[in-house]
Amino acid sequence: MNIRSLTRGDGVVIGAAVLLFIASFLDIYSVDGATGVDMPSAWASGPLLLGVVLAGLIGAALVVVSHGLPQVPKVAGIELGQFGVAFTVFAAWSALGNVFDPAGGIDNVGSNAGSGPDAGTGLILSLIATVVMAAAAVATPLVPALKGALVGAPKPPAPQPYGGGQPFPGGQPQGSYGYPGADAQQPPYGGQPQTGQPFGGGASGGVSQPQQVQPPAPEFSPFWFAVPVPRALFAEDGSATAIAELAPGTWYLAVEQRGQGLIAQTQDGRRGVLQDTSGIQRG
Repeated sequence: MNIRSLTRGDGVVIGAAVLLFIASFLDIYSVDGATGVDMPSAWASGPLLLGVVLAGLIGAALVVVSHGLPQVPKVAGIELGQFGVAFTVFAAWSALGNVFDPAGGIDNVGSNAGSGPDAGTGLILSLIATVVMAAAAVATPLVPALKGALVGAPKPPAPQPYGGGQPFPGGQPQGSYGYPGADAQQPPYGGQPQTGQPFGGGASGGVSQPQQVQPPAPEFSPFWFAVPVPRALFAEDGSATAIAELAPGTWYLAVEQRGQGLIAQTQDGRRGVLQDTSGIQRG
């Protein structure tokens, strides 16, 4: 699980889940004038425990885990995160019903109708936690402020092309002109230039025309980048097969330009083509 894929909305869901867990240990009833009475918590009430506490915690876990996985699993064709959102909404709805009727209808029986216990601190905090949790789970895909990365990506290391820091593959020695084999192309001191070279007129003894120097093609320098949203990395053979999914908040190394796309390398060494490079963040 990649925690750098989590969003600010996931952080709100996690915080609400922690508040719900704490609220489950507090009193669920409040009775005026009752002193020295040990009130039960949510762990002593089966409907409240299953319908509010566990439903909310399970929903929060499904939402967060689904955003941290590179490939979201599906159950019966429905994504795991969608199940989590449904659980959080159900927990908030159940908490609302328990706050309105803490005693579950017992306060409407007999001569004491309407004099049942009120909602305690545990019930009120459970309602607040589940409402915030459900709101964050539903709004995260829709609100840009909640879609931002929860954990900022660390500063990437300086890319080392060709590994080991050598300027050319295989450690080929450089010539005096800064490129491989440069010295081998120069005639020895006092020697004759090779046939066909313009220096000295060659074999014909005439004056040769100066050669036009072609400007060198721009070189590609590897760089680190991060994607703003999850994007697929396709195979280098040009097929439509996705070999990996790049997650926001993680740095990847661009090793080559491929048309409008980039050849990117993941942290586990896989290489593929990133076709959509819009909005990427350079390291």
